[in-house]
Amino acid sequence: MPLEDIRAERVKKLDALRAMRIDPYPAETRRSFPIGTLMAEFAAHEAEAGEVFLAGRLMALREHGGATFGDMRDESGTIQVLFKKDIVGDTYDALVAALDIGDIIEVSGKPLTTQRGEKTIQVEKARMLTKSLRPLPEKWHGLVDVEERLRRRYLGLLMDPDERELFRKKSQFWQAIRSHMLSQGFLEVETPVLESTPGGADAEPFFTHLNALDIDLYLRISLELPLKRLIVGGYEKVFEIGRIFRNEGIDREHLQDYTQLEFYWAYADYRALMPFVGSLYRSVIKETLGNLSHSWNGETIDWSPTWPEIDYYDVFKKETGLDLTAVSDDALQTYAGSEGIDVSHHIGRGWLIDAIFKKKVRPTFIQPAFLVLPPVEVEPLAKRWREDVRRVERFQVVACASELGKGFSELNDPLDQRARFEEQEKLRKAGDTEAQRLDEDFVEALEYGMPPTAGFGVSERLFSVIMDKPVRETVFFPLMRPRQ
Repeated sequence: MPLEDIRAERVKKLDALRAMRIDPYPAETRRSFPIGTLMAEFAAHEAEAGEVFLAGRLMALREHGGATFGDMRDESGTIQVLFKKDIVGDTYDALVAALDIGDIIEVSGKPLTTQRGEKTIQVEKARMLTKSLRPLPEKWHGLVDVEERLRRRYLGLLMDPDERELFRKKSQFWQAIRSHMLSQGFLEVETPVLESTPGGADAEPFFTHLNALDIDLYLRISLELPLKRLIVGGYEKVFEIGRIFRNEGIDREHLQDYTQLEFYWAYADYRALMPFVGSLYRSVIKETLGNLSHSWNGETIDWSPTWPEIDYYDVFKKETGLDLTAVSDDALQTYAGSEGIDVSHHIGRGWLIDAIFKKKVRPTFIQPAFLVLPPVEVEPLAKRWREDVRRVERFQVVACASELGKGFSELNDPLDQRARFEEQEKLRKAGDTEAQRLDEDFVEALEYGMPPTAGFGVSERLFSVIMDKPVRETVFFPLMRPRQ
């Protein structure tokens, strides 16, 4: 039957209920407890033979002579409900006629175990809580149209227990991060989403306007610079789990808005940070998955060993043949062209190196490792390496052919920071929309003095990778192109 006809029939049932002065969308319910609680304590309730009130969604209906069986589900579990004409009484026919799969109802009755051993509520009274006007999909789990699954996520959650469990795990993931940070003495803070100068990352921001003050603003692209101001202000361990926004492309690893952890630790450097991050990841992954290994793209990824350190320059030369201590910008351009790497929208040496790295080097990282000490051109906010000023004290957590977190010794020399911002401004004026802006207020804060500080950030990409899914399949309602 076409959807329009099904909906029309259900609207008739809705009208019939209202004609009988029955509210099909009442506000209150008398639920005694969730279904899962009853199922866990079923024997005791059955022995008491007392009346219980349950509420949930009808997921199945089966007529059998003078009786109708149904499956009713709430978030905690599913139970069979039995409507018998001799128990329900004169309202039985009208009740059964009004019910459809998908309706949310309240039933009252006594628990009993059927001859087949099925835990059941023998219904004495029933009441409509929400009349469903659209039928539930019969084969949602097998729906191959990913766009449709994401567009109507609520149906996937309703029909697929694995999908609901995925997002339970995501909640556990962030709670595990929060608990670990708090246990290590970090203070959780909140900083503004709206900024006059976006900074802390190479990304194009979203633009907006505040009418009350008649000023242009941006949605933040990072949590970094406000958190560093707090370190200047005297806090020594701060973290934020917050939403950030980047006006960039959509692929398996990127979204326009996503959640990220960033933390900053005064009187520490990147060397102190690495074992801390390793401990954080192992704790969070164990809490989320129950173990330290998982499948990714047919590989078994093991987070338990001590992760090796990989030198950025060494692995770059190994995979490309290019020596970053000597290679010219022209040679980088030539190599990129020979490998089919499009760098037409990249400006500057740092972008060139990074574009080549992402295509030729990063895919080789499968098991967890620390990638350390890249060129200064690719990280304008990190402190120069004490042994070679052409490089910075940065590491990335790399695994599953991806970057899964980044940390460094923070640049706290205000003159060096200004110079690097000015170089970024030149790139911006030359057409690089993702180059960083000169943030005068942040430079001023540094001039008051920021202690030696280590900082780190990781986004929800880590969760998507340990679940072996594209990132937009691990968010409730990813941004979608409007239906045509």
